[in-house]
Order: sequence, then structure tokens, then C-alpha cells
Amino acid sequence: MSPREAGRVSRVVVTPVAFRDPPLLNVVGVHQPYVLRAIVQVHTDAGLMGLGETYADQSHLDRLGAVAAALPGADVFDLNALRAIVVKTLGEGTGGAGASFGGMLEVSSAVDTVVAPFEVALLDLQGRALGRPVSDLLGGAVRDRVPYSGYLFYKWAGHPGHDDDSWGEGRTPEQLVAQARRMVDEYGFTALKLKGGVYEPRHEFETVEALAAAFPGHALRIDPNGAWTVETSVKAAERLSGVLEYLEDPTPGISGMSEVSRQTSIPLATNMCVIAFEHLKPAVAADAVQVVLSDHHLWGGLRRSALLGGICETFGLGLSMHSNSHLGVSLAAMTHLAAATPNLTYACDTHYPWKTEEVVKPGALEFRDGSVAVPTGPGLGVELDEDALAGLHEQYVKCGQRGREDTAYMRSIVPGFTPNTARW
Repeated sequence: MSPREAGRVSRVVVTPVAFRDPPLLNVVGVHQPYVLRAIVQVHTDAGLMGLGETYADQSHLDRLGAVAAALPGADVFDLNALRAIVVKTLGEGTGGAGASFGGMLEVSSAVDTVVAPFEVALLDLQGRALGRPVSDLLGGAVRDRVPYSGYLFYKWAGHPGHDDDSWGEGRTPEQLVAQARRMVDEYGFTALKLKGGVYEPRHEFETVEALAAAFPGHALRIDPNGAWTVETSVKAAERLSGVLEYLEDPTPGISGMSEVSRQTSIPLATNMCVIAFEHLKPAVAADAVQVVLSDHHLWGGLRRSALLGGICETFGLGLSMHSNSHLGVSLAAMTHLAAATPNLTYACDTHYPWKTEEVVKPGALEFRDGSVAVPTGPGLGVELDEDALAGLHEQYVKCGQRGREDTAYMRSIVPGFTPNTARW
């Protein structure tokens, strides 16, 4: 099929879904019983359909809906026009001035986060029309498998009022080692990341050291989401030197990270103080970070994430990939992007092992030896399970959640809780 035969956008469907999530602890509270995501379906008048995935808090859904109504008639291959449509639409009173996600990430403009799922869907359509995988549209795959890291969390045994989940409690170093053992045995991960910022630093240092003893040769990371002061961050770097491959967001802000960087040789990574292009110049000037964690949901899609990769290469920055709780459409997009990014120097993060429900048909995305094979079918290489989509949408309708509120949910269980940002 030629680009002309791919047709133009005829209609767009945005479906909010909810899937079950364990009580995973973090600096601002605890995950709620459900994760909210939105599945974007872009249809063309030639009978093709492309997929995207994004956040699903209510304000974001409102923006997505406004853009969905403006897209019919758009050329599937004109991605610059897509961005212009989003800018025009969000400038007409639909809340383009900023967006916040999960209490930790805030961007000054919602344009990139709204463009991203539609751009992924259009790239999926382009690939389907041409009979080529999305990685080819991004310059070609430089690897046929993409490595991911096992994402470890301190957690409760189960949500209050619910049965314990299959992972059980994760509070002590010994319990986190057992959690990691399951991750490694089931998925083959050779890199492990611990979500910190939950307990006082000494406890989390001991957890990292227990992981290092149990998994010699595995690449280790810890991400306290800015829970520590500069002084504590430096102490952490000193204690864990030779143990961590990088230390992620130990303290808040570019200035704080710069001060830590000045006093340690461990690479510092971020997905908090550098999450938009305007953050790159001050971060590079201050030598605040050595590894940037890209996220196509935040950075404006796959092409702009590839641009980020080029900028990181220019300034000698390492590159990996951030993860939020996601489904298979996002995993497919992440995998194609990582496959086509030559300087992706670290295993990517993923929450995938924590989920128990899905919207794509099985078989296209499987973890082996800690990696996912790059789909070679046209487009993203995944197919939507319509029945599963309908079921998770019904779960969204019934669950009552309409945004991510880790702090509010924690306070409903632990009254008086305050986020741990720069607490220690």
C-alpha cells in the first residue's frame, strides 16, 4: 500500500481504561488499586487503524477528546501538521498551560503529552500502510532485542480491605531480595532498579547492598525521587560507590543535583529535573546529570524522543528510558524507540511485570533473558483485543478513580502523611 492509499484520518476513539495495581510505595504515597490509561485508536478512510496509549486523568482526557475531534481529515504521514493541530486546539481554552502526573512530574505545557499518543498511532498507521515496523520509520533497528530492568518496590502485602496480592509484602531487605528473585527467575532481568524514598536512607542502602550480595554481576540502581538532601545524597554515593551503575534523582532540582554531581563520581540520572527540552541547557551547563531517562509520553512522542537521543549523544550524556505503569501499546512503542536509538546505553525501566491485565493480544511482546524482541510486523506489531479493551473500560467506569492520587490515597490509610521530598 502506498502512502496515498493509507488514506486520511476518518475518526478517532479515545477509551479510558483501568487495570489493577498493587500497593507500591513511593516518595509521595502509594499506588491506588487501579492504574488509569487511555487507549487511542486512529481510523482512516482506507480502513486502517493505529494505536496509541497515554495517561487518563480527567484533564488529560479532556485534552485528548478535543484533539480527537479536530483530527479527522488529517494526513496520516503529516506529523508536523499533527503538532500544529494540537497547538491550535489546546490554545482554544482546553487547558494547554500545563499538566501534572502522579504528584511528581509537572510540565509547563501539555502539548507534548497530548501529541505523543496520536503521533504513535499515526506512526503505527504509517507502518501498517507501508508494511514496515515503526523502528524502520525511526531510522532502522540497531538491535533486535531491547533490554529492560526489573523494577522493585517497597510495598504492602495488599490494598487495605483487599486480599493480599501474589507478590506479598515488601518492606525488608530480605523481602526485596525475594521480590527480585521472582523478577529475575520469571523475566531474566540482568538489571534491577529499586524505588526508594519510602524509608529512612540507611534502610534503603541496606536493601541495595543485600541485592548486590544476592545478584552479583547485576546492574543496580536506586531512585528515591528526590527524598534526600544533598548531604545525604553524597553520603549515599560514597557508601554505594562500586555498587550502583547510576543514582537516580537522589535530591530535587537541577541545582541540587549539580551539587551532588560535583562531589561524587557515580553517574546521576534523572526523569524529574530534566523532562522537557527547555531543561537540557541548564542541566548541561551545571553538569547536573550524566544520564537522561527519556519517556515518549512526556517528551512529545517517538520522533522527539529520538531527537533527545541525538542531543544526549552530542553532550556526552548517557540515555535510558523511564517507565510509568503501562500496557502493551506503550511497551511496543518503547521497544521500537529503544531499538532505533543507537546510544541507548542502559536497560530501560518497565512496570510491566506488575500488571495482570492487558489490551493487546498475546504473543507479540515477551520477556526473555530480560529483553523484549523488537516486533517485526507492520507498525507497532501488536493487535488490539477488543473484548479486553471493553472489559478494562467497564472497570474504569466502575472503579471510581478519575486521576492518580498517591498522596490522597495514602492519607486515607495513614492520616497526616506528608510526601518525603527532601525529607532525609
